[in-house]
Amino acid sequence: MSIEIKVPVLPESVSDATVATWHKQPGEFVQRDENLVDLETDKVVLEVPAPADGVLASQAFAEGDVVTSGQVLGILDDQAQASAPEPAQETAAETDAPATAPAEQAPVGDYSPAVRKLLEENDIDPATIQGTGRGGRIIKEDVLNAIKERETGTTAQPGQATTSTPAGGMPVETVAITGARPEDRVPMTRLRKRIAERLQESQSNTVMLTSFNEVDLSTVIAIRKQYREAFEKKHGVKLGFMSFFVKAAAEALRKHPIINASVDGDDIIYHGYQDIGIAVATDKGLVVPILRNAGEMTLADIEGQIASYAKQAREGGLKLEDLQGGTFTITNGGVFGSLFSTPIINPPQSAILGMHAIKERAMVVDGEVVARPMMYIALTYDHRIIDGKDAVLFLVEIKNALEDPHRLLLNL
Repeated sequence: MSIEIKVPVLPESVSDATVATWHKQPGEFVQRDENLVDLETDKVVLEVPAPADGVLASQAFAEGDVVTSGQVLGILDDQAQASAPEPAQETAAETDAPATAPAEQAPVGDYSPAVRKLLEENDIDPATIQGTGRGGRIIKEDVLNAIKERETGTTAQPGQATTSTPAGGMPVETVAITGARPEDRVPMTRLRKRIAERLQESQSNTVMLTSFNEVDLSTVIAIRKQYREAFEKKHGVKLGFMSFFVKAAAEALRKHPIINASVDGDDIIYHGYQDIGIAVATDKGLVVPILRNAGEMTLADIEGQIASYAKQAREGGLKLEDLQGGTFTITNGGVFGSLFSTPIINPPQSAILGMHAIKERAMVVDGEVVARPMMYIALTYDHRIIDGKDAVLFLVEIKNALEDPHRLLLNL
């Protein structure tokens, strides 16, 4: 029986998706719930699992095509055999007869229907193309490059001259120079384009200003050192710095609710909860999963949820609902070595806290110069609704909570 493989229902905020990667080609056997194809949306990559065991009979869309909810991506034949048929026994006559070599033809599974169509329309032998896709597969860009090379003339080897004749002109000799600087034009992914759009939107629609402070993390480091092993043994996660910052930020947001607010037209929306987004860097771009009701979470809850989100982000398993909403964001450039930066607001939020690298610096404490582990922190805020006073007091609240973490435990 043939089973239709359909695009899953996309959320209201997502109108369409792009076919990113087919993990199976027509003729290949798949198991139930095995990932068939990745669909890239503006926010996350969705996996489309096989609805049953069977053989992928056809693909209706190629990689790079845009699809919408409910469209048929392909057909799965759940009656097809999983194993290839046994080869026929050779007869004596067949063994003695001279073999006739069939014309070379690339296996059907080596490239998508769109690539096959381009090859056929332009009469290109796939054996002449070096595939750059996963596992050496020929992708659409490889064929387009081959067509371009054929139209512009013979590709020269380094140091070898070639001659081409432009329409209506004299022959032009081109020499490919050894060590020439290559360039590669790659289209933005859906996620990268969406990130660019949101950053541009943030720059255009908010009045951003950044205030700074610095935090002495001596006490936090001492607590982590003293309780790190016991914490991990009991809760199964490592005690990091981010959980302290999340707890400090949640308490500061309670005391300064304007930092947790957002603008809607001519109205200010005050949120009675702290849904804090944690910026996570992935190979495909920055994503911001949300810690719901972060103020009610323990340090262990926060560390466990962050670890889970980071793993899902690396493996492409984040869900759209994990990224939606959020009243405030924390980003940590310090993990990459950033000492000082001005983060950009994640709309429709009105503020974002930037963490940075911890560096030992000479500080004056009780009249003496001592070395202390210091971190610069930055708060970028929408100056339309947040005054400088509110921003500075918020940062001071963060500083006080981190320099004396016992305040968090005593709710001071």
